[in-house]
Amino acid sequence: MGSIFAYGCSSVGRASVSKTECRAFESLLPCKKYPHMKIVEYFNETYSELVHKVSWPTWKDLQSSALIAMIASLLIAVVVFLMDISFENIMEFIYKLLY
Repeated sequence: MGSIFAYGCSSVGRASVSKTECRAFESLLPCKKYPHMKIVEYFNETYSELVHKVSWPTWKDLQSSALIAMIASLLIAVVVFLMDISFENIMEFIYKLLY
């Protein structure tokens, strides 16, 4: 057995039982690696996947999702503002009673 890197990148496998081989690990499911893949190939494959395999939302779906996010953000901001004002008034009332 050789190095753990020579057999793949899977964590599923079997460890060597020999005491002379230290902690060598033979992968049962080696990863398919492309050691000579060039950067241009990588970008071409990435572009192809983004264009042909990813399902992008329609413009109408995108607009409705953005509108929902803006309304939710506005509601949360109003709730936080009201809580801040309430606690400020409550604390002011308590301090007036104590001092």
